[in-house]
Amino acid sequence: MSIRTRLIFWYTGLLAVSLLFFGALIYSLLASILTTVMDDRLASQAGGVISLIQKENDPGAIMLSGRMQLPSTDVFASQYFIEIVGADGEPVQLSQNLQGQRLPMPNKLAGDIASGATHAYTIDAGGGARLRVASVPFVVARRPVGAVLVAQSLADLDAGLAVVRTALLIGALTSLLLAAVGGVILARAALRPIQVITTTARQITQAQDLSQRIPVIVPNDEVGRLTSTINDMLARLETLFQAQHRLVADVSHELRTPLTTIQGNLDLLRRGAVDDPTLRGDALRAIGDETARMRRLVNDLLLLAQADAGLKLRQQPVELDTLLLEVYRQAQMMTQGVTVRLGAEDQAAVLGDSDRLRQLLLNLVDNAIKYTPAGGTITLGLIRHAGWAQVTVSDTGMGITTEDLPHIFERFYRADRSRGRSGGSGLGLSIAQWIAQAHGGRIEATSQVGKGSTFTVWLPEATDDR
Repeated sequence: MSIRTRLIFWYTGLLAVSLLFFGALIYSLLASILTTVMDDRLASQAGGVISLIQKENDPGAIMLSGRMQLPSTDVFASQYFIEIVGADGEPVQLSQNLQGQRLPMPNKLAGDIASGATHAYTIDAGGGARLRVASVPFVVARRPVGAVLVAQSLADLDAGLAVVRTALLIGALTSLLLAAVGGVILARAALRPIQVITTTARQITQAQDLSQRIPVIVPNDEVGRLTSTINDMLARLETLFQAQHRLVADVSHELRTPLTTIQGNLDLLRRGAVDDPTLRGDALRAIGDETARMRRLVNDLLLLAQADAGLKLRQQPVELDTLLLEVYRQAQMMTQGVTVRLGAEDQAAVLGDSDRLRQLLLNLVDNAIKYTPAGGTITLGLIRHAGWAQVTVSDTGMGITTEDLPHIFERFYRADRSRGRSGGSGLGLSIAQWIAQAHGGRIEATSQVGKGSTFTVWLPEATDDR
């Protein structure tokens, strides 16, 4: 069953229950009010009979003789049935329209007469007819001596209530029909954005075009927010899909060059270079270099894959100044004509993985060496600032253009492959950024073309409660 059908059924069903409840409530209240009005009218008629009794009888004579003169009940019997009973409940006088038949009385009526209580009840007169009876006691010398029973047919009241029942039923059915039709229209309108989402998603699946977006009809309602969320998800998927394609293309390109070099040197060895010590050494050296290059590329890709999968780093105190000094000494052996020196060096400790932090700094140093010509200078510095350890790697190299600067941390991105001394994989800065973020920090870059670049790593200092 579709959502639209379920919505219509639920909407119509809830409305039916509501109409049934309120219809029954209204009918019950109306029946109770009409019955109360009839009871008041019957009691009023009984009071009229009692008034005549009191006018035609002297209370003193009644007390002496124990008998009283009863009025003719037929003066009230145009639409009422009247019966006068004694204190014991036995009939004393009947209106002519009763034709000698008594009005049925409940068993407790005699007790009501003795206590002077007014009582109203409904009786079945046979043939499907019903009567409403009001029993009003009359008192002589402060003692109940009987009661006047006044009855009226409930046919008119039942006919009126039947009309009300029919009207409520027709109104309820009409309302349910209109509700069902309205529910179909409203459900179709409410679910139209869902249909648009489904259609667009199917088109994206069939065409494999993640650039399509779902139109947002009403931005601020639930469906609009859902549509915006799906569009954001599509944008993210498009970015990831493009990144995957770019990754495959870049990895293929990065592997093709060393593989071509290895294949060329192997062919050279097969053609006789193996017998020439000089050629053989050059070929083997080239094969070894390219193999090492591929190994580094694979290791970098594996590390980034682990990072994407949520790799957790060790958390232990690291003396950052000591680590920076080790990186400085290692950088001395990588200089290739570039001067590496230490700048400001505060003492600072952070929580993290010392191996990964060393890798971060070495990647920045290696990047600086690649893009700094011989005779340039690379400066390493460490200062503390408001609970943060700030590590800087500055160079006097070629710098980075403003167009390239926002992209330098993207995987396989290299602004200008001809600027550096040696071609890298384009993963070093991506790995450095991930390591910084994994330690709760960040990495920033500023640069000026022709004057050099500065990479700044911010890491939170270790505190006593961490």
